[in-house]
Amino acid sequence: MKVVSVEEMRQIEAAVDATLFSYDQMMQKAGGSAGRHLRRRIDIDDGTRVTFLIGKGNNGGDGLVMAVDMARHTSAQIRIYLLQPRPENDEVFLRALEAGLFVAKASDDHDFRLLKSLIRSADVIVDALFGIGLRLPLRGVAGKVLRTVNLMIDRSASSVAAGAQSSAEHAKRRRPFVFALDCPSGVDCNTGGADIHTLVADETITFIAAKPGLFTFPAASYVGDLIISPIGIPESFPALKAISKSVLLEDRARSILPPRPLDGHKGSFGKLMVVAGSPNYIGALALAAESAYRSGAGLVTVATTGDLARAVASRLREPTYLALPDTDGAINEAAADLIVEHSRGYDALLLGCGLGRHPSTKAFVQKLLEARDLLPLVIDADALNILSEIPDWWEKLPATTIITPHAGEMARLSKSSTTEVNANRWELAARASADWNLVVALKGAHSLIADPTGKMSVNPFKTDALATAGTGDVLAGVIAGLRAQGAAPYDSARLGAYVHALAGTIAVDRVGSSRSVIAGDVLEALGWAFNQIEAT
Repeated sequence: MKVVSVEEMRQIEAAVDATLFSYDQMMQKAGGSAGRHLRRRIDIDDGTRVTFLIGKGNNGGDGLVMAVDMARHTSAQIRIYLLQPRPENDEVFLRALEAGLFVAKASDDHDFRLLKSLIRSADVIVDALFGIGLRLPLRGVAGKVLRTVNLMIDRSASSVAAGAQSSAEHAKRRRPFVFALDCPSGVDCNTGGADIHTLVADETITFIAAKPGLFTFPAASYVGDLIISPIGIPESFPALKAISKSVLLEDRARSILPPRPLDGHKGSFGKLMVVAGSPNYIGALALAAESAYRSGAGLVTVATTGDLARAVASRLREPTYLALPDTDGAINEAAADLIVEHSRGYDALLLGCGLGRHPSTKAFVQKLLEARDLLPLVIDADALNILSEIPDWWEKLPATTIITPHAGEMARLSKSSTTEVNANRWELAARASADWNLVVALKGAHSLIADPTGKMSVNPFKTDALATAGTGDVLAGVIAGLRAQGAAPYDSARLGAYVHALAGTIAVDRVGSSRSVIAGDVLEALGWAFNQIEAT
């Protein structure tokens, strides 16, 4: 599924209007799609009260179509609150009036008394105030309406908590389910900026294609679960097909999995060398190596110091080991020649997990990168920090290299700040990939993967379960394992990020709480994640 900017979305809509179907038909399809989804999502009966917050633009039009659709297909109590009056000749508004729906206007609602009542009594709030063209900050009545809605939602939740034990009616009530159309009101769909009064959605349904701001914080924290409805416009439509940014979804993830022929052997499924570890980070290399195996790699060799090899071998029986010379327990410069010599016949090399930043290890990394015909590389963690200290470091790497920085590492590599990285993730990842001629997997909630050709992929998952030490080593191992199996660099990175994040969500279900998930839980959930992707 594609990801488009606001301007690109407008161009696509214009092309659709000129060749497929009209703007009014797009609105009918969007509102109808939203209505069908909400009916599947929420158990609606004649006691369900649905409050529609309607803006003046096309987003409000989508909401009005949805309101009429809900009235036609359910017995819910539909109430419409207009931020601003709709034009008298507005056909979608006239259809709502013809359907006999309750309509109130903010211009007639002194002190927002009616709005407060509509929110206080609502089971569902449909947010159709602003579309993709919103500019921040919010001003005037719009900000006041959102502030009032948030206040009443908070009071409703507090009332439920206070009265649930003493009143059957209170026991049935809860915070209303908030369903946003295209973007939560208060979100900039391009930049990911968010007004302080932005409504927090339980779910957001966006149309034709996703928008980058929905995957960028702080806006992403208001989105809830994201649904992308194509409303009948295929990705083969020329204006959409030309877009290079996409969301990796399960069907596409399945299609890029490396094949597993039944007559395969360990050589068929790739040989990976993992160069990692230091005295303070023994677990990092173990997590990376086992994750590579769990991704399907046929053979994993751990190249590390003799002491670390012996320590890890007592925990991991499957890898083979290459003992490297060390200085004070850290891999030293002389190990570079051993790596080059023994890596012949391997398919990929993972460098960096728990490597440390001892001066001898820095010399080792520098010497290793001077080698000709180096294996396809996946570089993570301290190896990235060491690279950041080498002038023009990207010129020393094979063109097929994958780097996996988090925001801090990306800041060091790009000579910027973590704040700048987080504020410009899409632009920075794309520019860095092109300038460095590498695949960049910029980690974080909704990880971004950029290819030098201009292709970009965003991971659909965000979970705090992955915000714990060691999960980055698991990710590096999965990506490197897929690369060793023959997946292309871009596919290895985006598929690895998808599998890793899916495993994180599965781990939450198995452990019971996201705060209790540790890296080992994510590793153990990899098999479940691959099974979910491969299931037909």
